[in-house]
Amino acid sequence: MSEVKSDIQIAREAKMQPIKDILAKLNVPDESSAFSPIGRHIAKINLEYLNKLKDKPDGKLILVTAITPTPAGEGKTTTSVGLNDGLNKIGKKSIVCLREPSLGPSFGMKGGAAGGGYAQVVPMEQINLHFTGDFHAITSAHNLLSALIDNHIYWGNKLNIDVRRIVWKRVMDMNDRALRSININLGGVANGFPREDGFDITVASEIMAIFCLANNLEDLEKRIGNITVAYTREKKPIYAKDLKAQGPITVLLKDAIKPNITQTLENNPAIIHGGPFANIAHGCNSVIATKTGLKLADYVVTEAGFGADLGAEKFLDIKCRKSNLKPSCVVVVATIRALKMHGGVSKDDLKNENVEALKKGLINLQRHIENVKKFNLPITVAVNHFVKDTDKEVKALIDFCDGLGVKACLCTHWANGGEGTKDLASHVAELCEKNKEKFKFLYDNKAPLFKKIETIAKEIYRADEVIADTKIRDQLKGFEEAGYGELPICVAKTQYSFSTDPVLKGAPTGHVLPVREVRLSSGAEFIVVVCGAIMTMPGLPKIPAADAIKLNNKGEIEGLF
Repeated sequence: MSEVKSDIQIAREAKMQPIKDILAKLNVPDESSAFSPIGRHIAKINLEYLNKLKDKPDGKLILVTAITPTPAGEGKTTTSVGLNDGLNKIGKKSIVCLREPSLGPSFGMKGGAAGGGYAQVVPMEQINLHFTGDFHAITSAHNLLSALIDNHIYWGNKLNIDVRRIVWKRVMDMNDRALRSININLGGVANGFPREDGFDITVASEIMAIFCLANNLEDLEKRIGNITVAYTREKKPIYAKDLKAQGPITVLLKDAIKPNITQTLENNPAIIHGGPFANIAHGCNSVIATKTGLKLADYVVTEAGFGADLGAEKFLDIKCRKSNLKPSCVVVVATIRALKMHGGVSKDDLKNENVEALKKGLINLQRHIENVKKFNLPITVAVNHFVKDTDKEVKALIDFCDGLGVKACLCTHWANGGEGTKDLASHVAELCEKNKEKFKFLYDNKAPLFKKIETIAKEIYRADEVIADTKIRDQLKGFEEAGYGELPICVAKTQYSFSTDPVLKGAPTGHVLPVREVRLSSGAEFIVVVCGAIMTMPGLPKIPAADAIKLNNKGEIEGLF
């Protein structure tokens, strides 16, 4: 039996094409006004060129989501890349739009996020490490605002900021639990007024969320100005624009906001841009990237974070609502391994055939299918194939989906690239062309904020009720009175269950959604509803991925995955 190559080995053997050749497939001219190369295989597409395409009709948007995540893995990014290659394989002009990986997970537990096997985006090392410097720009922009707050207080505090009510932390793009809660401005009068502070990871920054929801530079600057950074003793909000921060922060982001383009292993175009947390924010690549793809190609494949209950719901109710995007089709990724875990099988026993456990776990897939249908969108299932999957298990899954009136396509893209998703690609293209349904949101803009939370809890999570104390209900009423009543809801909860208990697999019912905290993201323009313990600065595991990452004697990176 031949050796199974690692993702990084496969990526290193890729025969990449010059980025100008990839862009030529999209009819982007080889001119400095159209794109700015970063090395030989990466480029940024210039906003001036994109403005010239504004009257061009949009292509079809395909959303890739998944069942509830398990340690067995689902392969959303891998499937997105594989589907994009499959669409190009059957003669369609397609682009995949993905989030940029964060350094924290790359050196922590999760590893990189550039696909896997023969369905990857490349150059893999650059994408998973510093890439084009976008995250560094967002980190600097966020921390400039932090510095301006403390500087304003140091020089007399004209705005009367209450140092106990500063809600803007600092950020860095690394998992470092030691920085979650810190004391700053120590060391005497010259260093400022001592106070408590802390760090979040960069992807949890509201600037990251704004970066990914802004339609252009002007919209970006306006949203940054509207960030709530602190309150006075009288609880009056202080905004970033009160500190005149929106101008210099936008300057720091003027190049980062241009979408990055790379390629897949099969030399098909891939746009990789932005990457907000899928819990505390909406977990999708930038609106600018998605809209760029829709102008340059006939099909755009994009993904949303975590399972459909978090990722797809936020993509549809937040990103699409704010950007006027309308998907033509939704693909739900499932693996037999993960479904068996939802059926009660432990990770160590997944290699054994267990049709009964699979059938028991299929209730999770069914729930996600039912939820997506509430948005009036056509749906298909991508069965991400693993070598240990048996014919009986595959048949049980496909037959189950047939019974729901949904086609499930067996996909072997990890081993076979685009050739392994041709069936899925053909079906997706057919669904997109036939789709005459009118896409609808789960809730109306004008519904009260608490009613919106209840709608998500009951319709998507199937909770019986939402529990929130008087303080939280009063905060929501306060947001409405301040003019934020029409904002969408961004629920922050565990990704491992429909409930707030990560242990409850499958499709639990009869549970309650306890609201622990609500936060106003006045710049990004959504309300974060925190349910359960959500970590905005992760820690490294006992044995982090960083332990295996090094340079070999050829100067090549090893251990990155």
